[in-house]
Amino acid sequence: MVSASLQSFAFILALFGVFGDIAATLLPHWKVNADVGSNIITAITQMQGLWMDCTWYSTGMFSCTLKYSILSLPVYVQAARTTMVLSCILSAFGICIATVGMKCTRLGGDTDSKNNACFAGGICFILAGIFGLVPTCWYTREIISSFLDQTIPESSKHEPGGAVYTGFISAGLLLIAGVIFCSSCFKRQQGAWIYPPKQHHFSSTEQESNAGYSLKDYV
Repeated sequence: MVSASLQSFAFILALFGVFGDIAATLLPHWKVNADVGSNIITAITQMQGLWMDCTWYSTGMFSCTLKYSILSLPVYVQAARTTMVLSCILSAFGICIATVGMKCTRLGGDTDSKNNACFAGGICFILAGIFGLVPTCWYTREIISSFLDQTIPESSKHEPGGAVYTGFISAGLLLIAGVIFCSSCFKRQQGAWIYPPKQHHFSSTEQESNAGYSLKDYV
């Protein structure tokens, strides 16, 4: 029951991680730059994401521009696109596989098959967390390095947006869920290794009596 409850808790964490991963991939809040200027009425907030750049005006207008050209993007943006999409795909596969391997479900067949499915789901969650953690760290590093660069004007500097923090949290939730799923599968196997099945051993007197009986039959 303890491992089943842990798997349920890990599954909830994985669901939050998947939704956060998808939201971080689609939202344009990876870079944020607030340019107030001389008049607060004409304040502009510029947001850059993996797929589009958006501008919000204080008058209430909101406009977005899609990034159609892939080759014109920086390397870290291209890498973030690829890894975040892979993270979303792996986390979705992990949800499907973990549902089969959970002890509270009636899918997956016997115990060994469910343990294998549970372990495979945990591996998918761990890989999804790694793929989600790498682009967020790389993207944050680029933002901080450009912010601290004295040669870049203040109007061109940005700060990390909400999508970066969402990606960090989602990657952490997926990693925790994957570790819990993998550890819950190993507990049963370790118990089988530590306590092997008992075998019946015959005593020496029984073996001698059986040997003597068999020899008498042949005389």
